[in-house]
Amino acid sequence: MSDEQAETGDGAPAGADHAPERDIAFDMARRSLWVFPAWVVVSGLIWGMGGALSSALGYVLVIGNLAAAATLMAWGARTSPVALMGATLGGFIVRLVVLAGVVLGASQLSFFEPVPIAITIVASHLGLLAWEIRYVSLRLAAPGLDLQRPGKEQK
Repeated sequence: MSDEQAETGDGAPAGADHAPERDIAFDMARRSLWVFPAWVVVSGLIWGMGGALSSALGYVLVIGNLAAAATLMAWGARTSPVALMGATLGGFIVRLVVLAGVVLGASQLSFFEPVPIAITIVASHLGLLAWEIRYVSLRLAAPGLDLQRPGKEQK
């Protein structure tokens, strides 16, 4: 019996606390580190300091949204299938409302620029998800990051 097949004292498999959702969200945040600073600089050049600050706020919102999604899904997966479905759908709706509320609140600030924050939020969500799909295992037997296949980036 391998270490992964061994059970803990409470009957749960060893490593059951491993959350591939968190690994994937962290990997997306890590991969974004070289794109977002460049986008903040470009936004600053196009829209001034307000554009740079708005893009930075958008980046914080995107990474926070991904982290919140991963945390909710990890909790739901540990709890039950019903909790996972509720956390996924309900969490999506709540996170959209929070994003909209933060953006609407920030729109009252003097530095706020709507175009760079909108580009940051929409393009980065779609871009990071599309980019990350190359690194995710789509097998139920080994969920999470799949960096062992040929041609994949190694950690």
